[in-house]
Amino acid sequence: MSSREDLDRSPFHAGESAVQEQAGVRDLAERGRPGIRRAMPAQHQDLFEVLPYLVVGTLDPEGRPFATMLSGVPGFVDSPDPSTLTIDAWPVSGDPVARGLVAGAPIGLLGIQLETRRRNRANGTVREVGAGRFVVDVEQSFGNCPKYIQVRTIEGAIRRPSGARAETSSLSLRALEVLARADTSFLASAASDLARDGVHGCDVSHRGGKPGFLRAREEEGRTVVTLPDFSGNNFFMTLGNLAARPEVGLAVVDFSTGDLLSLTGTSAIVWEGEEVRRFAGAERLLRIEVSSGVLLEGAIPFVWSEPEQARQLAATGSW
Repeated sequence: MSSREDLDRSPFHAGESAVQEQAGVRDLAERGRPGIRRAMPAQHQDLFEVLPYLVVGTLDPEGRPFATMLSGVPGFVDSPDPSTLTIDAWPVSGDPVARGLVAGAPIGLLGIQLETRRRNRANGTVREVGAGRFVVDVEQSFGNCPKYIQVRTIEGAIRRPSGARAETSSLSLRALEVLARADTSFLASAASDLARDGVHGCDVSHRGGKPGFLRAREEEGRTVVTLPDFSGNNFFMTLGNLAARPEVGLAVVDFSTGDLLSLTGTSAIVWEGEEVRRFAGAERLLRIEVSSGVLLEGAIPFVWSEPEQARQLAATGSW
């Protein structure tokens, strides 16, 4: 695609445009188009290459989104050119993200540096898969603001994976504990049309809040997780995907144990109502009806510092 075509064509698909319109920010989103590129600028390449962890979102063979966090020695993510990322790591045993790592599959990547609150997204297609590694053709690249990110630094790396515990649509007490303590989460989503054009594909994004911002409750024998949607960059790439294709993946890291809870389910956007009004700072809510998941014990090897809350959270609530 030529640079002229890049300028003429909106980077937003119909679901994203519809959510932008309903939120009253359609014009603002279009004005932000120059920040969404077909390849990575040098500063994005540089960030990915110094990270010791990477957030990944894929679709399993049944089309269900899942998200995870991979880790390695800095440099395990390499960018030999602006359209390529090579990841020398693989999900731990039992991680459903691995089932989506096949050549030709859509993938979403989030490079996030918790200690500086930097984050960049790179979405594209898996080009090839090797022994414990994979290569991604980047088709969409853009940065995100530092809002709602809790600062953490790595103080060591001593943990090892110790098992995978299956979760059903009614979550275990341990999974509920992880959700209740969380201040950081990641959402995997996908467009309804997975055309390889840099607009339609997979995506994975960060969501942060005060501990308690993820609300889990039982409804008719199934766990429903509700989380607030705060003000962001007005692109609505996650909610735009979910408006068109409601399947969603939710990953939550327990920073105190290294456990990672990975869930998949069906979402619905709550635009207004008493529950939205009761959550300070929330512009809308996202409800996730859990269908299944897995608790990956010790999946994240790092020992972390205590968090420093994002300043934006002073104006938000929790459940």
